[in-house]
Amino acid sequence: MAEDAHELESLCMSCGENGTTRLLLTTIPHFREIVLMAFECPHCNERNNEVQFAGQLQPQGCRFTLSVPQHDLKALNRQVVKSDSATIKVPELDFEVPPEAQRGVLSTVEGVLLKAGDDLERLQEERRKVDPHTAASIDAFILKLRAYARGEQAFTFSLEDPSGNSFIENPNAPKEDPILLREHYDRTHEQQKSLGFLSVDHENEDGKQEEDVVEELHGAVGAKLAQQAIAQGNSEQISAALFKYTAPEEVMTFPATCGACAGRCETRMYMTNIPYFKEVIVMAASCDTCGFRNSEVKPGGSISAKGKKISLAVENQIDLTRDLIKSDTAGVEIPEVELELMPGTLGGLVTTVEGLVKTISEKLKSVHGFEIGDSAEIVTRQKWMEFDAKLQDLLELKKSWTLVLDDSLGNSFIAPCTDSSSDDNQISVREYERSWEQNEELGLNHMNTGTS
Repeated sequence: MAEDAHELESLCMSCGENGTTRLLLTTIPHFREIVLMAFECPHCNERNNEVQFAGQLQPQGCRFTLSVPQHDLKALNRQVVKSDSATIKVPELDFEVPPEAQRGVLSTVEGVLLKAGDDLERLQEERRKVDPHTAASIDAFILKLRAYARGEQAFTFSLEDPSGNSFIENPNAPKEDPILLREHYDRTHEQQKSLGFLSVDHENEDGKQEEDVVEELHGAVGAKLAQQAIAQGNSEQISAALFKYTAPEEVMTFPATCGACAGRCETRMYMTNIPYFKEVIVMAASCDTCGFRNSEVKPGGSISAKGKKISLAVENQIDLTRDLIKSDTAGVEIPEVELELMPGTLGGLVTTVEGLVKTISEKLKSVHGFEIGDSAEIVTRQKWMEFDAKLQDLLELKKSWTLVLDDSLGNSFIAPCTDSSSDDNQISVREYERSWEQNEELGLNHMNTGTS
């Protein structure tokens, strides 16, 4: 829902006179809150527009890699949301659009490339006077760039955003897109600093600026690389789910650093054991300065020697209420609706079977909002409505269905309804040897996991 537009007087950077900037806070359906800004100068007719995100910083950065086939106009017409912190690259042209070159934009793949060409062309007349050779090279490059924008050659369109607020449309969703790869990653310290977080500088004895090194907090070591499979959720939800099995013997409290404002905060931690699963570490942090809160469940013990594939036959209401832990390395599959989510798509979750299906529905709408919103084509929107109706049918148990969690680290869990997991005929657990590629992705090929 859009609010009323606000107008304010702004300086025109082209002629130095005053123009008008209009601000509109709105929400892209099932995507995020954004601020639309449009500037217009009545003196020189300069115009520009910009989109900025009004919502929160995402837990992880995102990276999209789109392989655009030759003469594929549909791929060129895919919607692109680029935030202020995103970088766009076209490796075939050795071309890069840094965050400061194009601010937040809502466009298409073709539109981003054409805008980049227009930006390069703006100062060409001045370049020809000062450096004709460089201007000629840029003219040739602009021709190539526009040829790529017309689809005359196949190329790779890469979009990387440490804030996690950028997006490239997937018209095949919820199925995997054969030409679009989406990845999530943890931000580095430098990326945190560039986004305005964890940047604490001070002067040393010589008067030079020194950057404080953010020490790794106690208990956070296991969240790196292979042991990154954590389940994040609301503190109350975690407590309600885990306390069914056992109460913590001791809750430890220790000082920590807030991941949002870098201020001092407290982290509470305890270890508990879930029957038929494993020992887990529950951590909850809250910051009195900025109000940031974070809860995590980290797998305890050693790295599992094998991966685990858990299948649950969902037949009644009791099955929908089964407790479930989906780690960050687990993929989700529901064959009856042809749904397959890659590991990392939903992050880590502590929930129930019903809660997982609802989260999938909400997450798909958030990630693929352009296929569902008012601007989507009727056929595309109808397809999404039909798929979401299938998800609702699963919750209404109009027929039995199968939930599959495939976790290469074996850190996921579905609670049995019997005293022993082996007596629950609706759950099937199969262990398997990880492939070399899976171990490489988890960082295990270069890690000694032996017990010598």
